[in-house]
Amino acid sequence: MKRTALLHAELSGLVAAMGHGDLIVIGDAGLPVPAGVRCIDLAVTRGVPSVMQVLDAVLSELVVERSSVAQQAAPELVDEFKARDIGQLGFVSHDDFKQGMASARAVIRTGECTPYANISLWSGVAF
Repeated sequence: MKRTALLHAELSGLVAAMGHGDLIVIGDAGLPVPAGVRCIDLAVTRGVPSVMQVLDAVLSELVVERSSVAQQAAPELVDEFKARDIGQLGFVSHDDFKQGMASARAVIRTGECTPYANISLWSGVAF
């Protein structure tokens, strides 16, 4: 059994397969996943797990170079994102955010029900 925080086998494999500049998205329960993009659905019930819980688990193993959120995200939510090691944070319209998901290696769906509680993460390198 692994010692690190990220125990979910599919998520752990995704992080291990990430290359420099690859994109993954962690999204709320209502974020539409583009056809052909892998969806790792963790949603159990409303709010479980939260975006921040999943983000923290992913960040325990993923080096992030940059990230983006929708301009429409609430300031409190943005502050929570900024409190984590998410690299350079950018802002895009929600429509542009959704369009950018087409190039993601995967979208991780959570049970989060806060509007615009989505974040795109581009992997960095550990050296």
